[in-house]
Amino acid sequence: MNEALQQFKQQYLVKYWNPVVAVIAAGLISAYYFGVTGTYWAVTGEFTRWGGHALQALGVDVSDWSYYKIIGMQGTIFTRIDGVMILGMFAGCISAALWANNVKWRNQPHKRRIAQALIGGALAGFGARLAMGCNLASLFTGIPQFSVHAWFFTLATALGTYVGVKVTLLPMFRVKLELKKGAAKLQETDPKKAQRRFWIGIVVFFAYLIASLYVMTQSVKLGFAMLCGLAFGLLIERAQICFTSAFRDLWVTGRAYMAKAIIFGILAGTIGVFSYIQLGVAPKIMWAGPNAIIGGLLFGFGIVLAGGCETGWMYRSMEGQVHFMWVGVGNVIGSTYLAYAWDDLAPALALDYEKLNLLKEFGAVGGLLVNYGLLILCLIAVIWWEKRFLAKAKAKIAAVARA
Repeated sequence: MNEALQQFKQQYLVKYWNPVVAVIAAGLISAYYFGVTGTYWAVTGEFTRWGGHALQALGVDVSDWSYYKIIGMQGTIFTRIDGVMILGMFAGCISAALWANNVKWRNQPHKRRIAQALIGGALAGFGARLAMGCNLASLFTGIPQFSVHAWFFTLATALGTYVGVKVTLLPMFRVKLELKKGAAKLQETDPKKAQRRFWIGIVVFFAYLIASLYVMTQSVKLGFAMLCGLAFGLLIERAQICFTSAFRDLWVTGRAYMAKAIIFGILAGTIGVFSYIQLGVAPKIMWAGPNAIIGGLLFGFGIVLAGGCETGWMYRSMEGQVHFMWVGVGNVIGSTYLAYAWDDLAPALALDYEKLNLLKEFGAVGGLLVNYGLLILCLIAVIWWEKRFLAKAKAKIAAVARA
């Protein structure tokens, strides 16, 4: 019995999970999340509220800010669906990291990298909220909800990450490696420490799980959001799901594994969301204007400059990587600044444009087919790029060998 438990622990709680399976699972859970709560899996909207609460604590009156009237400031992190879902994500991330003994305080000694984390995080937060979405609210759940703005944002994000990769490869962004005397010593794993962490992770997991089930007896939506957040956190940490690496790997190495996994996840989630929409759950459709394109460009550039997106910084910060804590701080700052600047930007960039819904533009079946057709085109483009990139790399190696 003990041996079977050890095998289960090693196989499912310590080893990293298959990203394709994990992302498809996230896509399906996000569809249920939409169906039960009536909203989508998103994080930067709540981060913007955190910034608003911080300003209120400092004596700033944000009650007249239009952006906060749109997204709502009612309640607290403990009473809002987005708030408890994000708490669940953090609980899931820290639980999964503790199970695998993957928690270690890793400071960021380079000031240049800290500046990149803050600036990149702020650009990503600003861009995400300008477009009314982020890598989750637009790419992962906006597209399954058939909002055209999410497609604008996705394509612009791809371009933004490409530019971000080119810029961050410039010499000014390189940090000098400091060589120290003496051979590096490998730190041995302390089995007792690993065991303690595993049980702490179990306690955190079950504490939040039990709290979720209890809250569900009072409010089904709130309790279900807590459960989904816990599941999302486990998935993104154990499978290391990061949208930044998905795009960056495409442009730098031609590797498309994570990008393809994300497309598979969107494909899986779309049919579930479509079913709920047909049952009467209203999708969230946003303005398909320049705000989505400009926001996507800023978001894509920002996540590459920072080194991580919303999912990436959340699970990495729970693993003790200080750099990504700074990315999170930048995210909140950038999204809050967008709320401040919204009244100046929105009339020209968003409010004068239509909220385009593919299901209304092409009909229920037509919209579903168009959405799937666009996703399949994206998959074909990603596979083509991967093969083209690898073929060029092989040709360069062969040319060097011949020389």
